[in-house]
Parts: sequence; C-alpha cells; structure tokens
Amino acid sequence: RFSLLLLNLEEYYFEQHTANHIKNKGCRDERKFRGSLKICSKSIIFEPDDNIQPIIKIPLRDCISIRAPEDNEAKNPFTRDTSGGISVVCNQVFLIKERNIIAPYKTVRGRTEHLFQLDVSGKLGDVVQTLHQLYRASCLDKMGDQAAMITAILQSRLARTSFDKNRFQSISETLHMECKAEMVTPLVTNPGHVCVTDANLYFQPLNGYPKPVVQITLQNVRRIYKRRHGLMPLGLEVFCTENDLCSDIYLKFYNYQDRDELYFLIATYIENHITEHTAESYMLQWQRGHISNYQYLLHLNNLADRSCNDLSQYPVFPWIIADYSSSVLDLTKPETFRDLSKPIGALNKERLDRLLTRYQEMPEPKFMYGSHYSSPGYVLFYLVRVAPEYMLCLQNGKFDHADRTFNSLAETWKNCLDGATDFKELIPEFYENDSSFLVNSLKLDLGKRQGGKMVDDVELPPWASGPDDFLLKSREALESQYISEHLHEWIDIIFGCKQKGSEAVAAHNVFHPLTYEGGVDLNSIMDPNEKVALLTQILEFGQTPKQLFTIPHPRRIMPKLKSLSRTSSHNVSITESPVSPNEESFEDLTEESITLAWNNITKLKLDEQYRIHKDAITGIAVTCNGSSVFTTSQDSTLKMFSKESKAIQRSVSFSNMALSSCLILPGDTTVISSSWDNHIYFYSIAFGRQQDILMGHDDAVSKICWRDGRLYSASWDSTVKVWHCAPGETLSSKKHHFELLAELEHEVSVNTINLNAANTTLVSGTKEGTISVWDVTTATALHQLPCHSGTVFDAAFSPDSRHLLSTGEDCCFKVIDVQTGMVISSVTTDEPQRCFKWDGNTILSGSQSGELLIWDLLGGKVTERLKGHTGAVMSMWMNEQCNSVITGGEDKQIIFWKLQY
Repeated sequence: RFSLLLLNLEEYYFEQHTANHIKNKGCRDERKFRGSLKICSKSIIFEPDDNIQPIIKIPLRDCISIRAPEDNEAKNPFTRDTSGGISVVCNQVFLIKERNIIAPYKTVRGRTEHLFQLDVSGKLGDVVQTLHQLYRASCLDKMGDQAAMITAILQSRLARTSFDKNRFQSISETLHMECKAEMVTPLVTNPGHVCVTDANLYFQPLNGYPKPVVQITLQNVRRIYKRRHGLMPLGLEVFCTENDLCSDIYLKFYNYQDRDELYFLIATYIENHITEHTAESYMLQWQRGHISNYQYLLHLNNLADRSCNDLSQYPVFPWIIADYSSSVLDLTKPETFRDLSKPIGALNKERLDRLLTRYQEMPEPKFMYGSHYSSPGYVLFYLVRVAPEYMLCLQNGKFDHADRTFNSLAETWKNCLDGATDFKELIPEFYENDSSFLVNSLKLDLGKRQGGKMVDDVELPPWASGPDDFLLKSREALESQYISEHLHEWIDIIFGCKQKGSEAVAAHNVFHPLTYEGGVDLNSIMDPNEKVALLTQILEFGQTPKQLFTIPHPRRIMPKLKSLSRTSSHNVSITESPVSPNEESFEDLTEESITLAWNNITKLKLDEQYRIHKDAITGIAVTCNGSSVFTTSQDSTLKMFSKESKAIQRSVSFSNMALSSCLILPGDTTVISSSWDNHIYFYSIAFGRQQDILMGHDDAVSKICWRDGRLYSASWDSTVKVWHCAPGETLSSKKHHFELLAELEHEVSVNTINLNAANTTLVSGTKEGTISVWDVTTATALHQLPCHSGTVFDAAFSPDSRHLLSTGEDCCFKVIDVQTGMVISSVTTDEPQRCFKWDGNTILSGSQSGELLIWDLLGGKVTERLKGHTGAVMSMWMNEQCNSVITGGEDKQIIFWKLQY
C-alpha cells in the first residue's frame, strides 16, 4: 500500500525497519500492530501489515519529541526513557488508506504519542540519530535551508554506499561507469546508484524500493533522450520501444558531466543498429504519410523534453473538436474543429480583448496569460480517476473541489473558451485506446456538486455512445483531412516559430517569462531560499516545450483524390483520348507502373555495358523510342549510340573543350550540348550537322535543361540564364532565334540546375555548397541555403514538388522543404554521391567509387549496393516508367540497367 506518492513533493524515502506500532501503551486497551516503519526526509510513515488499519504519516515539523531508551541525557526533552522503543509525540498526524480505500487523508490534530518497537533493537540508536537530524532540518525557517540540509544528509548516505556488483546479470560483465543519480517518476524521485556495463544499465535505489535493482539490457534500447529536469540539463530518459508514450527509465543526475558520459556510453552502444531521429526526420516521415498525426505529435513532445515521468513537462496535445453538443460528429465540416492557428487563449475574441488590454498596461516583463496550457494540476485534472494518489500527493492529501473536477467534456471545453484563467490543452490519453480515465471504476468519493449530484464518470458529448467510442471518434478527428491540413499551424504555436519573440506576440501566444527554456538561470541565483521558491513556482505553473523549429512548419502532403501523373511531353492527355468512366486513363497506368518500379528498385540488374568515349561521360539523352542514346564526354565529343546495333553511329566534336551535358528536344530532331568553351551547341539529328551555337556565357556552361520551349543554362560565370528559343528552319540558312528572358545571379560558379514538374520553380547548386530555390515566373530567389560544404553535384525536386534533394562533395544528402526552405533531413554517406534519381522516398544514386546505391531516405540507410563502374558515376538517365536506367562513368563506359521483377 505504501508508495512514494505518500511523501511530500521534493521529499526522499531513506530507509525502512520492520516494527510494531503500540497504541495506548500500558492501558487496558493497549494494541500492537505489525508493519514497516519508513524514515523519510520530512516525515515518519508506518505501514501496518493489516490492510484495514490506516497508514500513519507523522510530519517531522509537527513532532514535539522523539525519544529512545539508549539516550541518557535526562534533561533533553528528546531523550527520556520509553521502555524499548522510539516514542514520537506530535501534535498532528495523517491517516491514509483506511480500510485500503483511496480517499483524502484524515487529519488528527492534538497531542498524540506513538510508540514504535523495532525488530532489530540494535539499530535503534542510528534510527533516532537520523530522525533527530531530519527533525532539525524540518524546523529550519527557510525552505532553501531545509533543502540544503536534507541534500547534505542524502549525499552523505550516497557517499557511504556503492552499487552492489553482485547484482550484475553475468560475472563476465565489464563495468564502464558508476555514479549517483535519482530515478524520476511523476511527482517523486528516488536516489540511488547507476551502473553501466558492456551489456546492461542498472539502477539500485538507496532504499531498495520498489525493487532492489532496475535493469535494462542495452541491446533492447531503441531511443535515448537528454532531458531538462527542474530547469537543469541533468535528465536522461531511455526507451526500449519505438512509439510508446512511457519510457523504461528516467534518471536525474547530480551533475551534467555524469549525465553526458552515460548518454555517450549508451548512444555509442546503440548507434550501430539505430538511427537517431531528429525533429526534421520525423517531419519528413509525417509529411509523406509514413507516420500518423498522433505519432508525429508524440515524437515532437519527446524531442521537446516532454515526458510522462515529469508532470511539469507532460506531453501536450491539442483540443481538436469544437462540437460537444451535436448527436452526430461530422468530420467533413470545418466548424466541427477548433481553429489550430490560435492558442486556446485567443479562440474567444471577447476574452482576448480583455487580456490584451491588461497586457498593454502591464510593466515589463509582459505576458498575456497568467496560467499555462500544461501543468501538473491540469494533467491530474484529466487523470484523477486513474491516478487519484498523484492528485492527493500534489494537493497535500485532498481532492479538488467537486465543481472544479473534470466532470464533463462540454463544460471543460466551454471553460477553456470563456474562463478568465483557463487556457489548458489536452493530454495524449484523449487520442489513445484506454478510456479508463473517463470512468470512475475505482468508485472514488470525489465529492458532491452544487446541484447535489455526486461526481462519477465524465459526461460525454451526445455523439459518443460510450468512453471507447469517444476515444475512437477523437482519434478519427485527429487523423482527419482537415486536421492533417492544419496541424502545422498548432505546431508553430507550441513547438515552432510562433512560440517566442515577435511572432509569439503577433499570434497572442505570450506566457510568463519563467515558463520558457532559458527564462531563468538557476545557477545565477545564490540565495537558496529564492532558488527553491522559484523552482517550486515554475514546476507547479508548468513549462513551455523546448523550441524545435524557428521557421514556419511545412504543411502535410495530403494525397489528391486523383493521382497526378508526372508531366511529360510524351504523355497522351485525357482530353485527347476519350475513355469510358470505368476505364483507367493512361496517366493512372503510368503512375501505377512508376510506383511498382520504385517498390522493386532493388531488383535493378546490370544489362549491358560499352566503352564508347576516351574520357569521363558527363551527359546522357535518349530518343523517345529508346533506340538511340546520345552521350557527351570530357573528351569533347557528342556520340550517338545505337541500342539495336550496339555500335556508335555518330561522333561529333564542336570544339576541343569538354562537353558537360546534353538533352534531346521534343520530336527527336535536335540534340543540345553544353560545353566548357562557354557555348551551347544545337545539333540536327536528321541532317547530321551542327545547326546553331548560343554564345550565352562568360565561362564554362555546366548544365542545361529544356522545358516548354525554354532553355535553362547554368554556368561557372555565376549565372543561370533562361532563354526563349524560336526554332530555325533546318533546310534554309535561318538560325534559331534566342531571346534572354531572365538572368538568375549567384555569388559563385553554378554547377547544377533542375526544375520542378510544373516548370515554375528552379533549383541551382553552386561550387561552394549553396542551394538556391528560384521562382522562375518572377525570376526571384525564394530561398538561398548554405547546405553543403564543397560543390553541389546534383539536385532534384520530388515528383510532387514539395521536397528537394541535393547531394554534394561533403558526402551528404539534404532534403529541403520547398515551401519553407527548411532542411528537414540530412543523411551522411560513406563517399560522395555524384548523381541520383528519386521518387520522394527512395534514392538511386551513383557513387564516387562507381557503385549504384539504393537508399531508404526515411530510414537513412542503404538497402542495396550494385556493382557497376570502376570510377565515379558521372551521369544518370531514367525512363519515364522508371524501369530502365543508363549510367555514364569516369571509366568512359555507359551501362544499361534493367528492372527484373
């Protein structure tokens, strides 16, 4: 029946002794109860073996005398003889769990004497000495002085003990580290010793409670997080599961060096088989629909220091539903939902106006809301029916007033909208499977409301047939289309760019300065009393999560009702080919074949290879029917290779300088090649001759693209130019007419460019590692991001144009959200990847060593390696169906690859 929750906040449980509690000693009605005497830092607790009897809690500050027979100083009121036991005289005692019923504590006021006889009488002297010490601490006037003295006693006990090595699972285990720490559970911490070996993490509580040792096998660890506990960077939380809300152990250390060393030891052990996820990597998974809204919020809470073991930083989830009166919940109507772009306090305009008036008149530091959206009191407000002992611990042995208890969803929502000081959000339990927190299954006496009604189960909205149905519908609402489209707005407020600073002021999202990370430096406060008071205030008030994003969070990518095909000049449009409504269009079939191809991309096999150049191959272009392959090379030639005859049919040289890329114009009549001689050459396939030259740059042209009658050229002269090309007449001497439409200026040489599917956005990568995203229609830069150190080798948009992938000399892949410019994922590679194709989730890349690698981008790992070239893969072509690939290498070869299902 005993638990640490019977202690006061910030109290420690030191030791226990088997004992008898003697009532009415020497009287006719003398009674003796066996049980366990617990010595705690602020109280004496006796737990009788008989469940009918109450647990007795005597606060040390309420003691009048504590006496034992061994003491001979007759004049000392603490030490008169009491015949073989410890006599405790006090003027207040609490009776807890009488008849084993969880209920508010009964307070017995007035002078009473309690006699405890220890089974091991030899320990009597030590126990009394400890109690005298702790009594002196509890009598100190100031909380800071009390805390300092109790800490000194605790540290002295920890220093006199060490981890019991007999508790190791195996005698062959090697000890890596041992230190002092506390195990953290909601509202209470338990001091002891931490030990890490080459196989296990151990925690041995000083008091042997709740068990002699807690053991975690390192092989089972899946996630590990550094935590801020009590505003200090001293916490560490270990999870042996991937998605669970609750961890396996939460430890708080006495200095950050111990914490960091333990983190390093465990992280080093697990890094071989686990990828450490960042907020950005989870964001990418969420955006692409690989994890649910619920899972994403859980991961963000975890990364923002929120933990189920710390009620002042409990995971925070949003109110989603705004309708608690309808008989049917309609998830297709926007008015069913709460406005996620505003904090709770800003949802009611009248209330907000009153708060803003007060805010404007307030001296610095200003804040809009006097209470927080998440605090220990709010968490237990929701959970009182399943965690009553936590509520009694937090509120000194009392439940809240019946009318202030969590009685009804509709009432609570209304109060959050209208209440002068109620701005609370929800907790994860509202979106999980266990509805027990809505039901008074423990039959707790939570009081009588004003109308005379007893507090029982939570009243549910009419649209819920019961607690399980309520949770089911809440989960459906959280994962609905509307919330998926707007959740990023709430993330901005709680974890993102609108959490602090001017953005927070504009969003009416300003809380008391003490609630923010870094709002106060506890180390700078010298007065221990001020420090304790401030810490207590902060922990009870609640804390704002750690800020995870400083720029607007991208939206979730919601699948369209009809899948959009990748644009291609060769696609037959739906309007041109009438099909019956039941027939699948050509686009749908193309989309399906692309998905099938990427799902099986690991089955890519080397088909044929040919050495056709005298130097590295820089560009590949293929005719519509796939029969002719054009390649450019640093040997200065453009070659035409016939797939059927397996032979070179043409070889053209425009100058003695290297060619850098090539493409074929729609209609398969003209090939365009870019050259290091600053020029772009047009070659007529039909007439086998050079048709035109565009002298458009002042340095080597590094890459060209063609879309919708426009030519895009990148150059080492630090520009990207956009040209309109009016075709020349092949038979006459009339040349192409080139008109410069735009010039996109960079600070350094541009090495690569690419366009999105709609031809509205262009990406450029420079020799110094900068990625720039341009709006082609206005010729303006949307984002300029220093992504790589060294040259950017390749960059391309995802098929839906939401994301951008780049690779560089620095052995990194970077994923960028196009809308916000946020780098949302970074994958480190063993060697530079020179070129790639991707479908948004999977990457096929050509490496510096000549291998083709297939990457699972979300997992950040290589799933397949294909041996190919003997030097770097310099260029890659993929057909529209994504089932045929051609690569060109530094080894002067082209290799044909085929998907073999």
